[in-house]
Amino acid sequence: MSQPLKTILDPSVLARTLERCEKAGSQGVVVFDLDSTLLNNRPRQARILREFGKARGLAALEKAQAHHWQGWDMRRAMANVGLESSEIEQFADEAKAFWRERFFTSEYCVEDEAILGAVDFVGAVAERGAQIAYVTGRHEAMRSGTLANFSRHRFVLPGERTHLLMKPTFEISDDTWKEMAYEQLRALGRVLAAFDNEPTHINGYGQAFPDALAVHLDTDHSGRDVALLPGVVSVKNFSG
Repeated sequence: MSQPLKTILDPSVLARTLERCEKAGSQGVVVFDLDSTLLNNRPRQARILREFGKARGLAALEKAQAHHWQGWDMRRAMANVGLESSEIEQFADEAKAFWRERFFTSEYCVEDEAILGAVDFVGAVAERGAQIAYVTGRHEAMRSGTLANFSRHRFVLPGERTHLLMKPTFEISDDTWKEMAYEQLRALGRVLAAFDNEPTHINGYGQAFPDALAVHLDTDHSGRDVALLPGVVSVKNFSG
């Protein structure tokens, strides 16, 4: 069983990021992951579980809501909704396959909601002249749904100083893709700060860009036993 992640919460890092943006202007780059960093994908998870419940005649699952998800554990979500343990064992694997076919699609990612303060914070980075780099483990087939979601929440859209870097193919692992993106980020300018919920990924940013602020979003993550490196600080959201 994975151990609870030890975090050092430091909301002041948000103000420090904006100060860096003021000084660096367009030469500066602030990196944001999407899922569980800028966007809460639990509403997407809940929709899929509701649809599975309807398809299989499991009335309890048709009531699934975002708050029933705690992390990525399908069985836990099913239990939180009220499904009996025997039914969870019977249907969990099938539900996971149903989920996998839908979760990584444009059609479903439009359900995501913005993390508290995220829209305003990204906007503040842009207002100070720095570049924004959305670096996500989503693959290119999810671009249209991602942009539709950005528009709905009024996130800064890709353009001259805003970049959306997505995996070329689904098959590339998120770990590999984040490392591949380093060179693209270096070509854009000087990375001032990076925000990511996954300990492995934010540690990677901290090592690849030692002068940048490495900020972990203390939301959901994969559950791997990876400790945050010294110097990495955490925030719960972008509200300050």
